This record gives sequence, structure tokens and C-alpha cells, in this order.
Amino acid sequence: MTNHAARVETWLDERAEEMAGLLERLVAVDSENPPGRALGRCARVLREAMDHLGLAPEIIEIADPSGELEEPCVVRGTAGEGDGLLYFHGHFDVVPAQDRGQFTAARRDGRIIGRGTADMKGGIVSMLYGAAAARELGLLGDGRIVVHLVCDEETGSVVGAGHLRAAGLIDPAALAMLTAEPSGGAIWNAARGAVSVRVDIRGREAHVGQADLGVNAFQHMLHVARPLERYAAEMAGRHTGLPMNAADAPGTMIVVGGLSGGGSNFNVVPGSAFFTVDGRYNPEEDLEGELKRLTGLVEEAAREIGAEVSVRTTQLQPSAGTDPGHPAAVALARVVGEVQGAPARFEMCAGILETRWYAQLGIPAFGYGAGRLDVSHGPGEYVDEAAMRRCAAVYARYAGHMLS
Repeated sequence: MTNHAARVETWLDERAEEMAGLLERLVAVDSENPPGRALGRCARVLREAMDHLGLAPEIIEIADPSGELEEPCVVRGTAGEGDGLLYFHGHFDVVPAQDRGQFTAARRDGRIIGRGTADMKGGIVSMLYGAAAARELGLLGDGRIVVHLVCDEETGSVVGAGHLRAAGLIDPAALAMLTAEPSGGAIWNAARGAVSVRVDIRGREAHVGQADLGVNAFQHMLHVARPLERYAAEMAGRHTGLPMNAADAPGTMIVVGGLSGGGSNFNVVPGSAFFTVDGRYNPEEDLEGELKRLTGLVEEAAREIGAEVSVRTTQLQPSAGTDPGHPAAVALARVVGEVQGAPARFEMCAGILETRWYAQLGIPAFGYGAGRLDVSHGPGEYVDEAAMRRCAAVYARYAGHMLS
């Protein structure tokens, strides 16, 4: 181990309890999204921690057109003052818990267990301490790290990361971007795109005693949804050519009916019904073309039975990717390999990543974090404490390599 690497490792090991304590405080803030609660409260915890670490934090209040998010904001901080720029990016909203007990972190067998530990409050802790280590140990040279922490990744990220893009807060001249998503130690250099729609069906209500006078929107919904199930099966069979984790399916993944509902009472012919379609499309697919095809299937099925439907696009986000041969990718792989003691592996993320907001501006962008995707949204979500520190070491050393 070089002296440089040893200094980073020692610095982080001396702050292991601090890192664990910060994660426990973050887990205790129930920043579930949806509905988007406690976002301002979580941001203030982060600002306090970043101030303690000398990262010059500020909270940027932002508007939510839907009005659903509670105190939507971005937390922004900086380490260093030079011209060279590296972005660390994360999100502090979490998916809804299966049990309220998940907001009390538990430490067992080297792990911290609780909602958001893997996705991605544990990753945020790694990034903050990695940035602070790089600054305190003089690794930044003539460069700086800018930390962006956003509030709405779990519901599309248009409000948070979208604001950064729209407000010109992402500099296209940046050397690279890292986000601490739960990649399990792999480097996610690519991610799928997303298409999400909501299908609404209108019928006519009638009392069950006069059901013949009604138009059953639920029955129409069943007919309209059927070809979409066949479409989902077809797309699952169209495999990507990019490397993926062996546990992840290589085909485009589509969920029909993730949300559905309708009707007003058990004894009334339902006069309305709705369902959603959510897809994660491989980079090889034409998203605009597939959205048009998906909408066409709904409209054709509706015409067959005279159903009245409308289709609303709720998400259309492109895939993102950085060539593993790019110098920023090669440098990251070398640092990861040195810290982990094993060759780094590049993979495509099975979902979508906020790397896309940076990649669209030509910035090399990667997901790399200590958490594991397969536990991230489940009742036993956890992050390994030693892996958190290893990732923080990667962030610090990568910053040193790119900026010094």
C-alpha cells in the first residue's frame, strides 16, 4: 500500500464511529418518497454534517409543480477551490418502508440495517467523508469537488436533478461525476432508460340492480391491458449486449398494473378505472418508438370494444452510458481495483440512474457504491460498514487522481 493510500485509509478508520453515527441519524429521518415527506428535515441534518466536515453547504429551495413534496430542496457543498471539477451526486429520499421500525437503525455483525442504508444514505455518508478526506489530506491540487444531494430520485428526479440541469448548476466542463448508488462494488457505467404511462378508462356508473345500464370500465381495462402483457413478455426477450450482474435479467423489464384502481363502491358498475405501465428499457431500444408502440396497443385494444381511454406519459427518461475505455473510466477502475484488492468490473445498472443528467452534457458519469441493489428496497435493507469506508476511500483517491 502506498503512503497516499495508507493516509486515506487511516483517516477514514479513525472516523468509523462518526460515519456510522451520521448514517443512524439520517436513517431516523423518514424521508419516504412517495409521498416526499421530511425532505427539508433530512436536508438540515445533511447541512449540519457537511458543515462539520468543512464542505461549505447550502440548501437550495426548489419548486415542485405537483405540490406533493414536503420542502423540496437540493443540498450543495464544495471541497477545494481549484478550476478542475468533479461531481459527487446522491439522493436523500428513500422508498416507503415495509415497517416503521426500519427508521431506527440497527448495528449488527458489521452492518447497519434500516431504510435507506443501501439506497443511498450510506452512500451519501461515504461521499461526504471521501470528499472531506480528499480536502484535509491535500489531495485536490488545483481542483474541487462539488457535492449535489437531491430530494426526489425515487420518483423520477425531475424536480431535484432536473432543477440542477435547468438552472445551469451542472458545468459541462466537469471531469467526471460519481453517484453512490448501491452497485455492490461494481462500476455502473451504463443504465437503462425509462418509459412510464398511466392509462385511464371511462365507463358509466349504474346500480348493480340496473347493471345493464352501465358501462363497466373495469372490464374494459382488462381487455386493454391484455396486449400489454404480451408486449412485456416480448420485450423481456430482447436482450442487451452490455455486461450486467448475473442476477439481473438482460431483457427490457416492464411492469403492467403496478398501480391500478377505479370504481366507487362494491355494488356500483365502475365508471372509471386506471392502471400504470412502467418500463426499464435497454440502451439499444428507441424510447420514442416504443412509447408510440405502447400507446398504439392501448388505443387499438380500446377500439376493438369501443372503450373510451386516455394515455398519459408520466416518465420518459433516456438511457445513459460512458465507454469503459474513457480515461475517466480507466482511472476509476484502477482506483477501485487497488482499494478492493480485485479487478474492477463494469456493468449496466438494471434500472435508471441520475448519471443521465450529467451524461447528456458530455460528462463521464458512473454509479459506484457500497450498498447492494438486491436488498435496497426490502425489509432487511443494510449496508456493510467496512464497504462504506472502502467506497469513501475510492471517492477520496479518485478525486486525488482526477484533480491533482
